[in-house]
Formats: sequence, C-alpha cells, structure tokens
Amino acid sequence: MIAKVRASVMKITAVSMDELASALPAPITALPIRGGQSGFPKDIATQRRPPYRVGRLDHVLQVLAEVAAERGWDICTYDAKNVEAEAAAILGPRADEVLHGPRTTLGPPWSKTIGPRLQQQS
Repeated sequence: MIAKVRASVMKITAVSMDELASALPAPITALPIRGGQSGFPKDIATQRRPPYRVGRLDHVLQVLAEVAAERGWDICTYDAKNVEAEAAAILGPRADEVLHGPRTTLGPPWSKTIGPRLQQQS
C-alpha cells in the first residue's frame, strides 16, 4: 500500500511540476528546499513513530526534490533560521515591502479569507 501511495504521489507531483514549468515564461532551473532533511524512512514501523507520524515535512520535501532532480533542476538548500535575513540582505531597501507587505495587506491566512478581501480591492 505504501509503495502504491508513493507512486501516486510521485506521479501527481510530476504532473504538477510539469504544468507549473509550462505555465512560466522562463525555464525552471532550480528548486530551493529547506536544508537539514534527513530523508524519510521507508519502513512502516519507523513511519508510525514520532516524529514522522506527526506530520513532518521531510517526506514531502524529499518527493519534491526527487521529482525536480528528474527534470534536471538543481536542488538548492537553505537554512530556515537565516533565510529571512539572507533575503533582506539581497533585497536591500525593498526588503520590508517584499517580505512583510503581503501579510500587512492580506492579513494572516488563518484568520481572514483572501477571496472577499481581493474582491474589495478590485
């Protein structure tokens, strides 16, 4: 069953990535993924124990990386603890607008719906 689910996830991810790539004006060359992934265990006994049972993203990121690598995209990892500071250094004076503007404009997604808010703005 796990092998069937994994094959299905890989297929759907591949289709989704292909649709994304064809919709963009320029080719995708890299996929940034949070660093420090240890890989998702293959045996069910380990998968049923924490931390895997409680929703870690490692297995999702692993699938994304595998499918991206099949397409020849570079996998770039970043340190989640430093990513905002690194982005701010690259963005310079635009950093606050780019990094915090959407939250200020739209509000947190867990407390507001985006649809009605976007309709009000148009």
